[in-house]
Amino acid sequence: MIVIKKSDITKEFCDAIVNAANSKLCGGGGVDGTIHRASGPKLYKECQKIIKKIKYLEPGNAVITPAFDIKNVKYIIHTVGPIWRGGKFNESSILSKCYESCFKIAIENNIKTIAFPSISTGAYGYPIELAAPIAIKSAFLYENFFEKIIFVLFSDYDLSVYEREYKKYEEVS
Repeated sequence: MIVIKKSDITKEFCDAIVNAANSKLCGGGGVDGTIHRASGPKLYKECQKIIKKIKYLEPGNAVITPAFDIKNVKYIIHTVGPIWRGGKFNESSILSKCYESCFKIAIENNIKTIAFPSISTGAYGYPIELAAPIAIKSAFLYENFFEKIIFVLFSDYDLSVYEREYKKYEEVS
């Protein structure tokens, strides 16, 4: 089941939430900052352990951590989306890889319910109208592996774009 809603991703009751992280996993603005604040200081420490090993998380890749102080969630899957540079730098394939990486980590960790923000559409400037079809297509590709895939959107406009894309994709599949 695919669910689309406007809410705060840290309030979802699910196995894992996805963090639209930065390459240093150090928290920041938007959904990344919200997740880091809700999860508490242990998340930052865990992320820094990961960064010590890998140096930085490359766009399109993902890692998993415990959710720490977010009690309604077991895990946080961190992924780094592409920075929008006009669509001429492979941004769409990197964004697709973000979703694929998150879904693969979720399957490996027996996660059955997962919540996503709209990756890269905030500070990274990816147009929501171009990002939503990639997110929805990815969800349909992996839908059978999960009990529920939730897209948690920030604004009414973002919600309407995702709902419209869902309806389009549902009609052709």
